[in-house]
Amino acid sequence: MNIHEYQGKEILKSFGVAIQEGIVAETPEKAIDAAQKLKDETGTGWWVVKAQIHAGGRGKGGGVKLAKTLTEVKERASDIIGMNLITHQTGPEGKLVSKVLIAQDVYYPGESETSEYYMSVLLNRETGKNIIMYSTEGGMDIEDVAEKTPHLIHKEEVDPGVGLQGFQARKIAFNLGLSGKAFKEMTKFVSALYKAYVSTDSSMFEINPVLKTSDNKILAVDAKVNLDDNALFRHSNYAAMRDLSEEDPAETEAAKSNLNFVKLDGNVGCMVNGAGLAMATMDIIKLSGGEPANFLDVGGGANAATVEAGLKIILNDQNVKAILINIFGGIVRCDRVANGVVEAYKNIGEIKIPIIVRLQGTNAEGGKKIIDESGLKVFSAITLKEASDLVQQIVN
Repeated sequence: MNIHEYQGKEILKSFGVAIQEGIVAETPEKAIDAAQKLKDETGTGWWVVKAQIHAGGRGKGGGVKLAKTLTEVKERASDIIGMNLITHQTGPEGKLVSKVLIAQDVYYPGESETSEYYMSVLLNRETGKNIIMYSTEGGMDIEDVAEKTPHLIHKEEVDPGVGLQGFQARKIAFNLGLSGKAFKEMTKFVSALYKAYVSTDSSMFEINPVLKTSDNKILAVDAKVNLDDNALFRHSNYAAMRDLSEEDPAETEAAKSNLNFVKLDGNVGCMVNGAGLAMATMDIIKLSGGEPANFLDVGGGANAATVEAGLKIILNDQNVKAILINIFGGIVRCDRVANGVVEAYKNIGEIKIPIIVRLQGTNAEGGKKIIDESGLKVFSAITLKEASDLVQQIVN
């Protein structure tokens, strides 16, 4: 589950990570109040107005602006709130900005220059260990840094059974070229960041940039946090941070029916029970000349209600020209699924695109008979070859 920058910073701060302070606002008027409050609390003279959407590259898209007066705060907030912000991570459709973060200016002049670093914590699935990835090239697209100057990307693996050791935090600070107060601040920052990552059951913490201020403080200026959905039952306070307006409506609707759904760009919708079978079904669609329009796993307990919910979600995609339902009757019987398809078809009403139902496993023959005798515009198949041929006839 993705959360906003301001929410990620709240979590970081609760674990002792030093952050760029800020207050979220939904209107230009509230932005002024937030700026004044921030000035009173931190003494900041300038402010940064930052669009809050689940995407990176906001600055390049015009979603991050500096304000030097309260009047400018209102103007910048007015410009950003309500805009359709397009970045390299939103796609061409962009995302509507409904709130901004009014943040303190931390790039103030001082005795030394400011420096920006990159840092993230995530799981290395190959080794089963957590990994801290960091670089002196902060504030930039880390993908470009990794491609063009990979030697500037450092990695520190942490055994989850042992935890982050002091020497590892010091090694990171040393590799970033820090010394004195900044070195000590960075070691504390890394330790607190890792604790936040582990304690929140997160999939990823990414801070870009981590800033060394001119007076040698180390701050998280940004925060991209991905929380593990499967662990949210342990963190009800984090589950409440979910912003449904930032998520795909179809995926949100699918989640209500406990369906695993991911929207794609193809023309053949697919409904399958089991993730492995779903991947194989998508391959079949491509080999038949079509393109999968979605990944939809109804699980082992497919029934009329789940089939109907899945069909409605797929049918909302105007690009879908056909639907392939591929069910293996192991946990669930094929005749039960067939009855569910027929019942769902009748409940939805007229469906103008063809539906192919491939049933295999327990009571597959009985399921095929139910489909064939239903009188509905549904094509039945038992083998993958039959299903593939039907897809090919329809889409080509």
